[in-house]
Amino acid sequence: MKISVEISMYPLIEEFETPILQFIERLRNHPGLLVRTNSMSTQVFGEFEELSGALLSEIKTSFESGIPSVLVMKWINVDVR
Repeated sequence: MKISVEISMYPLIEEFETPILQFIERLRNHPGLLVRTNSMSTQVFGEFEELSGALLSEIKTSFESGIPSVLVMKWINVDVR
């Protein structure tokens, strides 16, 4: 099943841009995913299993960095591109 996820990431540090850009770049390294960004959020499209596994992995990596962050996600059970 193809799905869409919209993600907004809010690192709770002064230099917030770097963790966001690193997170997006890591998602782009997953070949089965399509990643689109805009000024408000990142949209990711792909197969449910692959996309959810990639997100869990990359969220864990971000959280393990020790930077306090808030992630807001909307999961949609269709590909909305």
